[in-house]
Amino acid sequence: MDIIFGRNRKEQQEPVRAKVTGKIPAWLQGTLLRNGPGMHTVGESRYNHWFDGLALLHSFTIRDGEVYYRSKYLRSDTYNANIEANRIVVSEFGTMAYPDPCKNIFSKAFSYLSHTIPDFTDNCLINIMKCGEDFYATSETNYIRKINPQTLETLEKVDYRKYVAVNLATSHPHYDEAGNVLNMGTSIVEKGKTKYVIFKIPATVPEGKKQGKSPWKHTEVFCSIPSRSLLSPSYYHSFGVTKNYVIFLEQPFRLDILKMATAYIRRMSWASCLAFHREEKTYIHIIDQKTRQPVQTKFYTDAMVVFHHVNAYEEDGCIVFDVIAYEDNSLYQLFYLANLNQDFKENSRLTSVPTLRRFAVPLHVDKNAEVGSNLIKVASTTATALKEEDGQVYCQPEFLYEGVILSAIVSTDPQKLPFLLILDAKSFTELARASVDVDMHMDLHGLFITDMDWDTKKQAASEEQRDRVSDCHGAPLT
Repeated sequence: MDIIFGRNRKEQQEPVRAKVTGKIPAWLQGTLLRNGPGMHTVGESRYNHWFDGLALLHSFTIRDGEVYYRSKYLRSDTYNANIEANRIVVSEFGTMAYPDPCKNIFSKAFSYLSHTIPDFTDNCLINIMKCGEDFYATSETNYIRKINPQTLETLEKVDYRKYVAVNLATSHPHYDEAGNVLNMGTSIVEKGKTKYVIFKIPATVPEGKKQGKSPWKHTEVFCSIPSRSLLSPSYYHSFGVTKNYVIFLEQPFRLDILKMATAYIRRMSWASCLAFHREEKTYIHIIDQKTRQPVQTKFYTDAMVVFHHVNAYEEDGCIVFDVIAYEDNSLYQLFYLANLNQDFKENSRLTSVPTLRRFAVPLHVDKNAEVGSNLIKVASTTATALKEEDGQVYCQPEFLYEGVILSAIVSTDPQKLPFLLILDAKSFTELARASVDVDMHMDLHGLFITDMDWDTKKQAASEEQRDRVSDCHGAPLT
């Protein structure tokens, strides 16, 4: 498996034309931007975890039935520092970097002290975010990097902390009809409190303000939710949104802040500071977008680990949402390169199997409802929400499906070219594939940019076209 996960990939800076078989729909015009780890060794040093690799951006530009591919490493401060030193000098999720052994004792001591409160990496390798007219490579730290979506050139670095008090932020923001960005992050022990902060970045600068001014300066806190633990906030990778509500799962997969603060001294990675507490509950927070306040009823379900929200909607006084859930955090363990490259089949059998679970949460709880009664009356799901004596509501999901569908295909056989697979969204039948003779890497997430996004003076894409194009999780882009 080292041929897929551990090998460094070459850039393809100049666009190369793909060989297309089948027929690409005429309305499909734009660029698919993708992001993921592409370099796992620097000099003689090697990252421990697949999620640590240096970010490699790549794109498929689709125009008039033709496809062009290019790729380029994100020139982050982390990338530049590592390449200049010819070794890993910036710590990542599963790999802690240490000072050069040739440095003197005073330099080493300073390095240890400076890591007590870590300044995270800007190796933004997880996703692509659109903010106003600009595009950014993102990770889960407070840093994001602006990029040129056409050339994949790396531009300025943005620090979330300059605009909103968060140390960590998700790589899966949501966008409203106006293009405003809704995202959330964790504020760690800020003014003696640890909280989850939902914030909003406007697509454009408000009227009356200086034209061309950055929308970042108009970022506002949408809502904040206190963490149940001051020093052990929940880890989360995404959240859900409906027309009127925001869904946040505070799961018992938690980050130990004290361990993180001493990780460098203990010569441990930040990954070791995450722990799953299977004896605890997963709390479901529902935030009303109109009042910007959490719904007062306390909803919870069993312990689980969720990375991706799949869908969310409102029906008959309930919020229905789908998530990919795991029984524990063993998926992270699987992606250590040692586990991927040795006994992969055996290691993957020990990993929790992902399941698609549908939850239903009542927006209004009848105070007169009997204890133990099911508060869900939606006919489209068997998910339940049971009222308890203390007024809390225990939510049990409907289990829908197992497994995963991939459309970016990379083979372990070097004789087989990688390709972009284009599927019909309804039937999942193959429409076309675009093969490219390049050193393509396995990526994580991405964003499809229509031709309308290139020219903001043009009118918005038609509803028909917008509904046809889906992102990497199957949700229509808006």
